[in-house]
Amino acid sequence: MADTSVSYKCPNCGAPLSFLPGAENVTCEYCGAEFTIAAIEEMFQKEQERAAKAEAAKEAKFDAAMAGGEWTEEEAAALKTLTCSSCGAELVCDENTMATECCYCGNPTMLPGRFDGSLKPDLVIPFKKTKEDAVAALKKFYEGKKLLPDAFTANNRIEDIQAMYVPFWLFNTDVSAEGEYSAENDSVTSTSDRTITVTSFYKCQREGEMSFEKVPVDGSVKMDDTYMESIEPFDYSEMVPFSASYLTGYLADKYDVEAEDAAGRADERISNSAKAELAKTVTGYDRVTGSECIVTKNDSSMQYAMVPVWILTTRFEDVPYTFMMNGQTGKFIGQLPIDKGKEKKYGAIAFAASLPVMYFVGKFLAAMFLG
Repeated sequence: MADTSVSYKCPNCGAPLSFLPGAENVTCEYCGAEFTIAAIEEMFQKEQERAAKAEAAKEAKFDAAMAGGEWTEEEAAALKTLTCSSCGAELVCDENTMATECCYCGNPTMLPGRFDGSLKPDLVIPFKKTKEDAVAALKKFYEGKKLLPDAFTANNRIEDIQAMYVPFWLFNTDVSAEGEYSAENDSVTSTSDRTITVTSFYKCQREGEMSFEKVPVDGSVKMDDTYMESIEPFDYSEMVPFSASYLTGYLADKYDVEAEDAAGRADERISNSAKAELAKTVTGYDRVTGSECIVTKNDSSMQYAMVPVWILTTRFEDVPYTFMMNGQTGKFIGQLPIDKGKEKKYGAIAFAASLPVMYFVGKFLAAMFLG
């Protein structure tokens, strides 16, 4: 059976090649040989073409019926079987996987056939944070959390940890914004027997132009948008032109959210940011309310990029917990379980601490009214 994947191996010693976080070149961890991105692409170009043709030929063949039942059309479309070129094992992954790791021999595996029919990314942010960094960040994340169950920290075991390049659409645009705001100022004067407050009302109009660059929108359905936006921002100054060599040793998905579908979220983020910035220019008033603000896009463009994310999963009392870390900056987010017993205990302590104050106030008032 022809190989349908490409294993990046060192031409000197045959060991697997991986792009290490923070490195400028692809390095062999066994013999220390270093190769530039351009050299790697040249060495493996023919193998990539061969693997793509092999997968196309395999897909054209008739699939035999599976024992134990039949897959639905949706399931059959989502699951794809490929061959590891290093050990010959069959790899099962979904239709969007572009890079993975063989679960049998651990060899970094590229799937060139998955690049067909989709756009090639323009840019990539290489990983800077390692697996050890991600594990350390998780431990630090739950340090000092008083309501965290003791058993979670004592028995916590990370079930899975993955380094994934996540597809993102980056939107660039210049906008014109104009808004109308209602503002109020109070003027207070006092006499011997009264206080007079005069309120003046104003209508304020503001307009301006703003530029937005690389507004990110997650291009993967399986990734939680709330999580992905929470680990922002990424440092775009470290973006480099895309090369498939950066994906070696990592899991990578191609986009399954089309650019047109992602544009709505980009419009929302850009519009909200523009309105907030315009509102900041209305100053010198006691109160300001906005009645209307219009944001119009002018010149617009977009780019397709891959960004690094560490995904950690663990389980506590049969409930899964997922954490994500920005693979470039180390920003870490996630949700933690709460010990209900501790929640009640600390709530009772807080209430008890307020009792002496309440008692003192009550005693003071009694003294006032009862002499």
